[in-house]
Amino acid sequence: MANPQNEKRLKNRILVFIGSFFGPLILRFLYNTNKIEIIGDKNYKDAISSGKSVIVASWHSTLLTTFMALSQNKYYGMASNHHPDAEIISRVGKKLGWNIVRGSSTDGGKKAYDEMVNILKNPGNLFAITPDGPQGPAKIPKAGTIKAAQRTGAVIVPSSGQTSKYWSFTNWHTFYLSKPFGKMVQIYGEPIIFNESDDFETCVRQLKNALDDLEQITESYYT
Repeated sequence: MANPQNEKRLKNRILVFIGSFFGPLILRFLYNTNKIEIIGDKNYKDAISSGKSVIVASWHSTLLTTFMALSQNKYYGMASNHHPDAEIISRVGKKLGWNIVRGSSTDGGKKAYDEMVNILKNPGNLFAITPDGPQGPAKIPKAGTIKAAQRTGAVIVPSSGQTSKYWSFTNWHTFYLSKPFGKMVQIYGEPIIFNESDDFETCVRQLKNALDDLEQITESYYT
């Protein structure tokens, strides 16, 4: 009699193999066939050039536009642990040129946070993160992004992107996936610096407002 646990492991391994093999090909096709307009990338590039480390923050719903716009640069990103979807994301990210740190606020969070802090302490590094990921609540920044910036002096650059044609999927938020042969805009906002002495709740509101404002701009771009 077949063991259900063994069947589940086999199914997950097959899913991970298929996803990690075809995922990069599919994402490159979907996003690279769009005409891309990038606005404000000087904001993170100047910070890196001046010797600062940078956190590029975007809401989880639009992470793929940021993910693709910054790929092939050996920047850092985060994927959670112990889940087939996260394993696929991690493998796809590596094939697209990302350095992936494993963990999240709910899974291996302390280890992942410490690793992110160590990376950001080195000048010139860029770490892309979704402050509300991986499980929400949507559009509410968690502590890790802000506290890492306060602890390391890293600059936070808010970011948002949208495509003219897309599929949307609703779970704990609405997630967007580009359709091919359209247009894409990626906007990087003004840098934000949080000092260790800054009030945490004030920092949360400032980051949320910056990300919400950029999202409204990108959502209206093709309407």
